[in-house]
Amino acid sequence: MKYVCDVCGWEFDEEKGYPEGGIAPGTKWEDVPDDFECPVCFVGKGEFSEE
Repeated sequence: MKYVCDVCGWEFDEEKGYPEGGIAPGTKWEDVPDDFECPVCFVGKGEFSEE
């Protein structure tokens, strides 16, 4: 699954993860910490939608 920031369009791909942010490839969205912020515009996890 992929999740897209509703504000800026940055994409989180579960398959790729976000290693530079400490999130390993294969990490499910529900396992991403609740305090995760978009690395581009800094909105919270609640501002992402399934793609």
